[in-house]
Amino acid sequence: MEILFETERFYLRKICLDDVQDFFELDSDPDVHKYLGKKPVKTIEQSAEMIQDVLKQYQEYGIGRSAIIDKKSNAFIGWSGIKYETKVRTDYAYYDIGYRLKKAFWGQGIATETGVASLKYGFEVLKLDKICGGAHVENIASNRILQKLGMTRTETFDFDGDPHHWYEIYR
Repeated sequence: MEILFETERFYLRKICLDDVQDFFELDSDPDVHKYLGKKPVKTIEQSAEMIQDVLKQYQEYGIGRSAIIDKKSNAFIGWSGIKYETKVRTDYAYYDIGYRLKKAFWGQGIATETGVASLKYGFEVLKLDKICGGAHVENIASNRILQKLGMTRTETFDFDGDPHHWYEIYR
């Protein structure tokens, strides 16, 4: 297991093809995709394609989302971390912080805990100057997490026909 960094409760490691079943469980849940365009995956092949995209990020940019692994149980909880993003905000490229958890793990502070560690990794190890993030305006939990991470809301923008809040934080 290639651990990138860790928190008190979790290891964050590179995502690999062996995570495909966990990715499928995560992204086939309609509740997980409520604020993500309401397009959960239907096949495990779609999950494998998502993992291939992450692996491509690692190769091209040296960073991508990280698998969240529970230290006690070794269970895959979801993913968190920073990636180089060019598709959500088409007006410029940026480093994006994000997180996605299996529903059974919502409300336990995991996204905040791993988000804090991800920002630290981004600023201290990757030496990034700025990290951004976005959340659907109705996704109260995700907006709250970005605020807890110390990020500042700077604007509201449209993505896929829905309003999203935009957040930034500087080193």
